[in-house]
Amino acid sequence: MDTMLEARLQTQQRNTQNTRETSLWSSGFGMKLETVTPFLGKYRPFVGRCCQTCTPKSWESLFHRSIMDLGFCNVILVKEENTRFRGWLVRRLCYFLWSLEQHIPPCRDAPQKIIENTGVQNVISGRVPAGAGEGQVPGLAKKEVQRILGHLQAPLCPFLLRLFSWALLRFLNCVFLNVQLHKGQMKMVHKAAQAQGLPLVFLSTHKSLLDGILLPFVLFSQGLGVLRVAWDPRTCSPALRALLKKLGGLFLPPEANLTLDSSEGVLARAVVHAAIEQLLVTRQPLLIFLEELPGAQGPRLSALGQTWLGLVVQAVQVGVVPDAMLVPVAITYDLVPDAPCDVFHALAPLGLWTGALAVLRSLRSWGHSPRVCVRVHLAQPFSLQEYTINARSCWGSRQTLEQLLQPIVLGQCTVVPDTEKEQDWTPATGLLLALKEEDQLLVRRLSRHVLNASVTSSAVMSTAIMATLLLFKHQKGVFLSQLLGEFSWLTEETLLRGFDVGFSGQLRCLVQHTLSLLQAHVALLHVQQGDLLVVPRLGPGLTHLARLSAELLPAFLSEAVGACAVRGLLAGRVPPEGPWELQGIELLSQNELYRQILLLLHLLPQDLLLLQPCQSSYCYCQEVLDRLIQCGLLVAEETPGSRPACDTGRQRLSAKLLWKPSGDFTDSDSDDFEEAEGRYFRLSQQSRCPDFFLFLCRLLSPLLKAFAQAATFLHQGQLPDTELGYTEQLLQFLQANAQEEGFFECADPNLAISAIWTFRDLGVLQQTPSPAGPMLYLSPTFTSRENQEKLEQFIRQFICS
Repeated sequence: MDTMLEARLQTQQRNTQNTRETSLWSSGFGMKLETVTPFLGKYRPFVGRCCQTCTPKSWESLFHRSIMDLGFCNVILVKEENTRFRGWLVRRLCYFLWSLEQHIPPCRDAPQKIIENTGVQNVISGRVPAGAGEGQVPGLAKKEVQRILGHLQAPLCPFLLRLFSWALLRFLNCVFLNVQLHKGQMKMVHKAAQAQGLPLVFLSTHKSLLDGILLPFVLFSQGLGVLRVAWDPRTCSPALRALLKKLGGLFLPPEANLTLDSSEGVLARAVVHAAIEQLLVTRQPLLIFLEELPGAQGPRLSALGQTWLGLVVQAVQVGVVPDAMLVPVAITYDLVPDAPCDVFHALAPLGLWTGALAVLRSLRSWGHSPRVCVRVHLAQPFSLQEYTINARSCWGSRQTLEQLLQPIVLGQCTVVPDTEKEQDWTPATGLLLALKEEDQLLVRRLSRHVLNASVTSSAVMSTAIMATLLLFKHQKGVFLSQLLGEFSWLTEETLLRGFDVGFSGQLRCLVQHTLSLLQAHVALLHVQQGDLLVVPRLGPGLTHLARLSAELLPAFLSEAVGACAVRGLLAGRVPPEGPWELQGIELLSQNELYRQILLLLHLLPQDLLLLQPCQSSYCYCQEVLDRLIQCGLLVAEETPGSRPACDTGRQRLSAKLLWKPSGDFTDSDSDDFEEAEGRYFRLSQQSRCPDFFLFLCRLLSPLLKAFAQAATFLHQGQLPDTELGYTEQLLQFLQANAQEEGFFECADPNLAISAIWTFRDLGVLQQTPSPAGPMLYLSPTFTSRENQEKLEQFIRQFICS
């Protein structure tokens, strides 16, 4: 360990090491360089099945086990065999010939049908309250419709589409090593589209601005037609918007978000509704991003994505089309191409010249930097109509975080209310507010449900596994020989939990390729006996590794929540520095574990947990407990004379279970609640358990430490202040603490925003509107230092140092 510390000091203080590191990167670590290709085999978990509770018919009918054996394909690998022609000239022009052969369906009369739509005509003629007829003549209103429609979309240009596909194919082959797609998933989507005869709506995660170009190209190349992509107008300049509309882009008119009684807003919303109805009737596939961009500070769920999804839901409910097939989509990169590496900042609109310069920079670096791999995942399609019918039966009562948690934090109550948490940070737009309140709730829960399906089916890339190991297990450095074994272990643990990985290859070459991708954030040093020491760089490097490691968190989230809950339960009994054997003596009752897990679930943001709305908190508590038992951290302690925990022959349904909604039943819910109080567990004494327990606790440590430091900052911050101003204050405090204590993974703007919003929901901070924006001030309850310390102590009980 002393050797590692000395090596770390040398990397920070001596400039001579920089030359040495450069030679290491360029020499390939003294090993033979090999190209690492993504996994192309068949034996990986097939992920992405739809929810069996909400969509049981889709779960059964739109899947066949034979598709699991079809393997992967490289979408950007276009050869002579992909065209109808053969010969030496075809081999040199295969990209161009392939783009000419792609089918582009015509849609010439779409604008006229939108103008003739009944809803639009009612607004023009004044038959709708606040419509155009009350203040405008119909001729001017028709011109206004055409102007709004021109802002929304444009007719497709086949020549431009083919030219752009050819250029994009060449560009992607220069930038990416591989773009993986499971052929079985693609076949599943094709079968759903052909058998049902319904429009397809793709609902995707959002990792990069490139997603809006890459995903339509991937699906267009697989014969699904030209996708209509719902873009965010804030991310594109007017010139770029004009180009993207010719390629199938959709941009929401700004008038659509005006107040409900505004005549311009009524007309714009009618035109948008008519355009979506026309898309669904003609069965043109639609792509909606449910996530905000990584560089955007704010909620994870996109308000714009929920708006477009609400339009689709409303079109199905009014009977424009009988149903629509929703397809969750996930895309993952080894390294996100346009992600900022220093700090998150507000993204400026991307222009044509800016985009062209970015392309030239990427082409210029081709051959000098390692190319990254991309994985596109298509989850199982499901029926929107079926989800709408079944999901409403799973709705129960909910309470705010202040009602659930504040009395427990202040010591006024010890019982956790048996109800769900209501927390939604995504603001509602004008189009969503025009829906009924019940339909707004349906759209919010549907978007969270689909995003959960997309995230859980995302492939874990090698950079996420490497970043997790370096940040949470070997932050002081690790030898390469040891890192090889750790990388293999964490990959196997990920696969065992039903998550796929987006890589393959020889282990040593794969680790070498991953480290070369992370060379800006990792230092390599020669040590004795020819081994290498891998040391994460301090400062922004650790913050970047923390963002990469977040991609692995969903695979271990249940165990991480359980481990932190156990840590909180032991906090008042055993010193954190005590030996593992001493902690293993303590008996942990099942009720106590349930309570601690519930407390942590309420504290953690919904944007992080992404729990399915059809799953109750109790069911998730039982799932967490089951996971801790399955991974060997907890063992049942059977008291003399009691019935063994594995004896289920005489168990009955208690009254508490009988009132649970039908969607809350799982395999583990048959346990008798009355006997759960007498069930106890201990921490396992296996040799691997202490390290694994610490690893799981550290997965949530960046967020929990940021929350704890935000509680410490309450008596130092200058309040009242605007939300933006207080966020900057807290971020500066986190960065100052990072310099002193070394917790750079906590100095993240998004963590600061999450802490402020959680404290606002908890009743620690209160918010009032003002001309400068929402003003925050400290609530009277938490002006006392005693209550602030209670809040900090409550959070720190879950942190394992």
